[in-house]
Amino acid sequence: MNKKVRHVLGISGGKDSAALAIYLHDKHPDLDIEYYFTDTGKELNEIYDVLDRLEIYLGKKIKRLRVASNSHKDPFDHHLDLYRGYLPSTTARWCTKKLKLKPFEDFVGDDPVISYVGIRADEERKGYVSTKSNIQSIFPFRRFIWSLDVLNKVLDDKNIPVIAKLYQEIVKNNKLDRIQETVIRPKSINFGFTKKLNLLLDLGVTNFNKVVFLFLKTTQYPISKLDDYPLLYNEDELLRDDIFSLLENSGVGIPEYYKKVEFEVDGKKGEYSRSRSGCYFCFFQQKIEWVWLLEQHPDLFKKAMQYEKDGFTWMDNESLNDFIKPARIKKIKEDHIKRTQNSKNSKSPYLLDILEEAEGIACANCFI
Repeated sequence: MNKKVRHVLGISGGKDSAALAIYLHDKHPDLDIEYYFTDTGKELNEIYDVLDRLEIYLGKKIKRLRVASNSHKDPFDHHLDLYRGYLPSTTARWCTKKLKLKPFEDFVGDDPVISYVGIRADEERKGYVSTKSNIQSIFPFRRFIWSLDVLNKVLDDKNIPVIAKLYQEIVKNNKLDRIQETVIRPKSINFGFTKKLNLLLDLGVTNFNKVVFLFLKTTQYPISKLDDYPLLYNEDELLRDDIFSLLENSGVGIPEYYKKVEFEVDGKKGEYSRSRSGCYFCFFQQKIEWVWLLEQHPDLFKKAMQYEKDGFTWMDNESLNDFIKPARIKKIKEDHIKRTQNSKNSKSPYLLDILEEAEGIACANCFI
């Protein structure tokens, strides 16, 4: 007997996943979505506040997933012992693998699953795509909802005849000739993957989605088990400002740690906040976020310091003990103010993007 396709959405406690839950609840209420949160035991209290408010809005519980539930320690400390005090880092992200990915994949098991991911239309990151064939990622905030692995198959030159035939079956208007010209043109240096994809999307997002859906019906992707899929008709593109509007208008609100806090250095004023959800000691934090933690949650900063021992530190080549020196804090704040002032000259309209690029960081919770 074929298993029923499950629809799941991971809530990180951050803005994008919370907004995605609100968006799908409002726009596609017939989707029976299971919400989950992978709890490391080291989250900010503000994250749990968001979960509570979101449950009220959705009218549904968000399942809390915790690994090592029988341990007397929380998930992070339990695994830290297993790794003999070796702290996670940008080169050894065992926390993501063990505390986020594993409980998620255990939660879905071998069931066919469509996993909804809150990556915005103005983001470049690819998002989590499982190596398990029973899990398929969908991105509702983007003009193309499909993951890169799916798009690569659809736009593979060897599938040109199949895709052309599917378009022939679906499109019944005067755009068909232009579409077919694009479909049958092989990719090249001057006509790459991105250009071909965007041209097809410009010629009709819904038609493109229908073609992809029919193509996937010949595969083992979870969506192949569905007779129809409401997001095929989804042509929305949500940007960062749209996310904040969804949160505010729903009453769920923006997580408190996103709210800017003013500071002053030698008469110059700046602002800081946290840029994402996750553990309070996340090694992907910007330097200015560590300052935010020190000054807004000194108790948590002190706890983070206690984890640094035997040469293991949260930041490369710098311990938190050195970090808290007044001269170091002042320099980080001054640098942050300068980057903020120079933001108008950046290609990115969002200060957050500028600061992340400047510090070379990436998102630890990209899969949710």
